Amino acid sequence: MLKKIWDKFMNREVISYLIFGVLTTLVNWVVYGMMVRNGIDYRIATAGAWVVSVLFAFIVNKIFVFQSYDLHFAFVIKEVVSFTACRAASGVMEMVLMVCMVSWLNMDEYVSKVLVSIVVVVVNYVFSKLFIFRKSEEKPL
Repeated sequence: MLKKIWDKFMNREVISYLIFGVLTTLVNWVVYGMMVRNGIDYRIATAGAWVVSVLFAFIVNKIFVFQSYDLHFAFVIKEVVSFTACRAASGVMEMVLMVCMVSWLNMDEYVSKVLVSIVVVVVNYVFSKLFIFRKSEEKPL
């Protein structure tokens, strides 16, 4: 039974999603670090790094993870808008969960960050799989 579960969840799509997720995080950190080192305020650097990393994540998720090759302008714009909105929503969710866990439940901030990050990764995958990059023959839930 565990093998069935493992085989269902450990496939090319999930593994590539995790790999590109790590790369997206690295892009975010590198852009943030470069901006801060060049005298840009950390708040602007955070926003800039988020924009660049979301753009990077969109491109690699579209092409390599979910293999969505439709490049018609209107279709790509729809995907970009959906992707960005979902990432913004999961960002708000991340902030709310962190405040709840750290401020209200008095949990360690690093333990909370790890737990919340796991939830956010799963939510972003589900958003991408079911609503953003779904194949035209697939129906949303």
